[in-house]
Amino acid sequence: MEKSAASKKTAASKASKKTAAKKTADKETGTARTAAKQVPPLKRQAPAKKPAIAPKKATAAVKGVAPAKTVAPKPPRGESRTALVRRARRINRELAEVYPYAHPELDFENPFQLVVATVLSAQTTDLRVNQTTPTLFAKYPTPEDLAAAVPEEVEEILRPTGFFRAKTRSVIGLSKALAEDFGGEVPGRLEDLVKLPGVGRKTAFVVLGNAFGRPGITVDTHFQRLVRRWRWTEETDPDKIEAAVGALFPKSDWTDLSHHVVWHGRRICHARKPACGACPVAPLCPAYGEGETDPEKAKKLLKYEKGGFPGQRLKPPQAYLDAGGKPAPPLGAG
Repeated sequence: MEKSAASKKTAASKASKKTAAKKTADKETGTARTAAKQVPPLKRQAPAKKPAIAPKKATAAVKGVAPAKTVAPKPPRGESRTALVRRARRINRELAEVYPYAHPELDFENPFQLVVATVLSAQTTDLRVNQTTPTLFAKYPTPEDLAAAVPEEVEEILRPTGFFRAKTRSVIGLSKALAEDFGGEVPGRLEDLVKLPGVGRKTAFVVLGNAFGRPGITVDTHFQRLVRRWRWTEETDPDKIEAAVGALFPKSDWTDLSHHVVWHGRRICHARKPACGACPVAPLCPAYGEGETDPEKAKKLLKYEKGGFPGQRLKPPQAYLDAGGKPAPPLGAG
């Protein structure tokens, strides 16, 4: 009897423990369900944007082969002075490989013709000037001849260049100054050149660099646009741009640098729609992506001699012709 009673007591104790354990488990399960209801579902994260990609060089695009792609390393806002100098000089070296025959795109045979042609190139293309000056210089070959010209006759010749009345006053005025103050010779000093009517620092540096072999930076609209895209400077005043960019390069590089930048601005890095996908300096350019990045579409935007396009000059240097360049058409040829 005692064993039976003890046995019943043990069984009752086990049942009690089992019931308690079940209640505890049910309680924990209910708590977990409640917690699950309170926790909002995780939002799906948007996929990360793909980085902009840029071709390594444009030379492949020029040859008709799509260039290899790579991530374009955009220079940081806090780029150090040393890093900026290195990047700027590397851009110039790359452009020198693409345009080894870069040269002034105004036709001239002497300093007088160059200074006149440069004054006429304001607000028009070098091509239009080159199509116009043969007639002008055939009739007025020296400063003395142009100084004595009838303004109305000069205006008629210069009409295709636009602003022909103002340009007539400038070229006749500078011719008179050359004849009266400099013995009919174009001076080779900056301070003298800028005294001539219609001649500013830009024109003076074109003449000094290309007629006298004296280094100078030509800050035209193409130059201003590109050096700002490349973040070489944030300046907008031409004189300040000249000083800022000049400090990045040795003086001996200034004239060729000007040609490289201007040529690139006319042929690839256009104002409205740059051909980013065919640009040889895309990996070095903070503005990559402002223009067409697709290599095939970008190739169609190129205005490039090796693609069959003529240059600006009627009588270009032989090195340019040897590299596949074509001379410009004469006035009236289409």
